[in-house]
Amino acid sequence: MKEAWQKAPLTSLIILIQVIVFILMTLAGGSTNSQVLIEFGARYTPLIKAGEWWRLITPGFVHIGLTHLVVNSVTLYFIGMYIENLFGHWRFLAIYLMSTLMGNLASAVFLPQSISAGASTGIFGLFGAFLMLGLAFWDEPAIHSLAHQFLILVLLNLGTDILVPGIDLAGHLGGLLGGFFMAAVVGAPRLGRMDLLKRFLSGTILIVTITVFLEMGLLK
Repeated sequence: MKEAWQKAPLTSLIILIQVIVFILMTLAGGSTNSQVLIEFGARYTPLIKAGEWWRLITPGFVHIGLTHLVVNSVTLYFIGMYIENLFGHWRFLAIYLMSTLMGNLASAVFLPQSISAGASTGIFGLFGAFLMLGLAFWDEPAIHSLAHQFLILVLLNLGTDILVPGIDLAGHLGGLLGGFFMAAVVGAPRLGRMDLLKRFLSGTILIVTITVFLEMGLLK
């Protein structure tokens, strides 16, 4: 555990926050209770439209049931440590939070009457960040090979999202795209320089996408 804190302190902190929130939710009435979920910050579009904009971020720290928490925490532990080491602490945090925001924004627009929560929007964003690295540093065999493996993992997960009812496909896709483009914006200096024009275009795409989503579902 000490090694995890030293290598990836922000990943470890996010997981710790998730666990604390889950314990508090359990004490408050249960993490599967709709009212408790809403009170602790789950994504619910009518409340976002009413001005509770923090619900585009807070759902990333809220989980529905113990299995949901464990699966997401274990996944985040492994992928988060890897991405945090590749990008650096604050770039990792920027990618994770933008992915969470984009995922919940997409979910709010396309599933306005549902309640959703979970770190999977941010996790899919970390997948997206690694896919971006695979394109930006395609001439690096190790990066290219791992990015290919992540692509297969993403496709399998999206296939599951389509086939299994109740999974937030919009949130996962939004997180994936948010992570991909935010990773391009912040860059990965530890691996090498990235084209400035591509970084600018990625930032523009993010801004335009967020604006379109807001106009589609949250500013009406």
